[in-house]
Amino acid sequence: MNNKDVNIFFSCGERYVPFFGVALQSIVSHASKARNYIVRCLYTNNISEEIKNRLIDTYSRDNMSVEFVDVSEKIKDYESKFHTRDYYTKSTYYRLFIPELYPELDKAVYLDCDIVLLDDVAKLYDEELGDDFVGAVPDESVQLIDEFKLYSEKRIGVESYRRYFNAGVLLLNCKKLREIGFESKFISLIDAVTFNVAQDQDYLNAICKGNVKFLSPGWDKMPIDGVKLDEKDLKLIHYNLSFKPWLADGIKYEEYFWKYSDASEFASEIREKKEKADKDLKKIADEQTENLIRICKEQADDEVENARIQRIIKSIMDRSPERLEIIKKIKEYEKKGWFDKDVENDPEGRTIMPGEVDYTRKKISSKIMTKYAYFVARRYLNGIIKSGDIVVKKINGLENFANLKSGAIITCNHFSAMDSFAMQILYDKSGHKKRKMFKVIKEGNYTSFPGFYGLLMRNCYTLPLSSNMTTMKEFVTAVNHILREGNFVLIYPEQAMWWNYRKPRPLKKTAFKIAAENDVPVLPVFITMKDGEKIGPDGFPTQEFTINVGKPIYRTEGFSDSKNAKDMMEENFGVWKKFYEEEYNLPLQYNIAE
Repeated sequence: MNNKDVNIFFSCGERYVPFFGVALQSIVSHASKARNYIVRCLYTNNISEEIKNRLIDTYSRDNMSVEFVDVSEKIKDYESKFHTRDYYTKSTYYRLFIPELYPELDKAVYLDCDIVLLDDVAKLYDEELGDDFVGAVPDESVQLIDEFKLYSEKRIGVESYRRYFNAGVLLLNCKKLREIGFESKFISLIDAVTFNVAQDQDYLNAICKGNVKFLSPGWDKMPIDGVKLDEKDLKLIHYNLSFKPWLADGIKYEEYFWKYSDASEFASEIREKKEKADKDLKKIADEQTENLIRICKEQADDEVENARIQRIIKSIMDRSPERLEIIKKIKEYEKKGWFDKDVENDPEGRTIMPGEVDYTRKKISSKIMTKYAYFVARRYLNGIIKSGDIVVKKINGLENFANLKSGAIITCNHFSAMDSFAMQILYDKSGHKKRKMFKVIKEGNYTSFPGFYGLLMRNCYTLPLSSNMTTMKEFVTAVNHILREGNFVLIYPEQAMWWNYRKPRPLKKTAFKIAAENDVPVLPVFITMKDGEKIGPDGFPTQEFTINVGKPIYRTEGFSDSKNAKDMMEENFGVWKKFYEEEYNLPLQYNIAE
């Protein structure tokens, strides 16, 4: 990419291809020889190769390329959530994925297909956006109807209806949109709220409000008697809503459409379409508009729902880009099947050397620090329970823990720093006050965590792993001793923390090998969660936990340690899977790319 490039995007299905051709004809007619125009049309398997090749062959030039980009794979996880009505199609949502689809682009123009350009689109592309998310023009149709005005302010939450923009012509600050985690924010919002008036345009306005550069109205002039413009200031005509020259006579600015239509590859097809236009379409369009006005009024008047939506929008916009990046990474790793890879940016650790860790707390100094750390942790846990930062709504199967007569390996899914506190609550409820619960942690967590968490990691009954083999022998000896004394060892057999990931992940064998070799049971624990009412400092809802405790899994006499470890691991995963599917009422499926 260089500063001569002008990146332009459209989206459409086969029904709208002729009008895409008209838009291309208007771009070609005003293109500068000094610039390079890169046009991409986003679609999903519904445009024939013949039609695509026809457009590419007709409109490609030395300084202009035309490309069709199939976004089926990109949107397959979200397509069912795309609400549409009347004449809208799901392709209207494709523009929202441009920044992530093209991470190399800092900027892009998006245009609807029902436009014609009267000036060089490079002039629009060259507008400076600074830190604004998008460049756009206030929606003229909204300015003319009181119900639309109220809807945009009350339901969408824009400061003024005059600042509610039309999304058919957009200058996208792709770099900034990626920085704020726009795509993740959009997906979160579409999960939580349905905007059924202007679909993706409503979502864009909700997310971008306060961060919009308003462009000259000439860049998105609609064929209505709204903003008054001199002919010389017209740069782009947008034949939106029912104002389509190919469907009805007398549409304002229709002469511009026919100028480029008649010069296009699709001139005869569009003229034929006009001849066959259904004369009842105007009546249908009027009825749709009346229905839309009614919906706008009803939703603008619903103060309780509007307040709820504004709270949701605020919480989503407050979500930290760092946390959104973690969520994105988790999705990428799931597709690649990298279930045991870390996604958090934890501090790098150093190697724990032999003799450095008093694993069984035999030293006086270790006992003092452990007692102090445990006291501090208890006060902290009491505090976050009281504040609602951790909520355990229910414990299922507590008796399976309470009735244990021996030491055990406890397994748990790992999705948050809070899950260790949830496990502490479970341990407290189990009644095993005279038997301790130790927690296996990573080497880096022991050596490199600062402050309060560092204190807990180093002193609160933790068993750090080590990359030094001699230290690991000390670790194994200590674990064997702890289990023989009837204590419990908590191990996260997924071997990586995936923040708020709800599915069980494939397990590693080490925990089950330890259990088999020490002839102690495995106690499978799987924590399920749902969004709570409280919003955390990262902008995400705190989670309300249900702790599900399975029956202990014992080794089978006569089988080798290796065979037992494998069988116990598979049974543990089966228990977790059952808990997951029953609690969430979903089959366990991973989105692994084929």
